[in-house]
Amino acid sequence: MNLDLTALADEHLAAARTAPHGRSAHLVLHDGVLRQTVIALKAGTALDEHTSPPAASLQVLSGRVRLTAPGWTDELATGVLRMLPKERHGLTAVDDSVVLLTAVND
Repeated sequence: MNLDLTALADEHLAAARTAPHGRSAHLVLHDGVLRQTVIALKAGTALDEHTSPPAASLQVLSGRVRLTAPGWTDELATGVLRMLPKERHGLTAVDDSVVLLTAVND
């Protein structure tokens, strides 16, 4: 399967900009325990604090996001790939942003 992430990111960012909650997401790959999801967030939109899967990473496809967990904050810009913490965390779009979440669930 070939997937144009740029086109998908553009499509979901356009949808997020007009969505009541300022976000749009699409599960692009699901293979056993592996899931990859494109998440678009309008600037200022947040994903509230939530529990992390057993293993996960976040790649910023466009924009800037702020990853937060108890006691720390990390700002990530376009092109950055980061492992997600094993603790509860949240995500806020500093700019209109699109991220690729890769998660392994048991």
